Amino acid sequence: MVHICTVVPISLTVGANRIVPAIAIPHPLGNPALDAGEEKSLRRKIVMNSLKALTTEVDGQTVFEG
Repeated sequence: MVHICTVVPISLTVGANRIVPAIAIPHPLGNPALDAGEEKSLRRKIVMNSLKALTTEVDGQTVFEG
């Protein structure tokens, strides 16, 4: 499982082993200030990073930075 989160220290505290940082608490997978194309690109980057995290073997907690 991959935990996409906006506050990485909370994910570390609860014991998530694959952590992908998100954008902001009210908009974890997007940024409404961006135009539609830029936001789609941002979302794709987060999802692709999450898929990479899901398919990577980890030993303990790992934060996958974009």
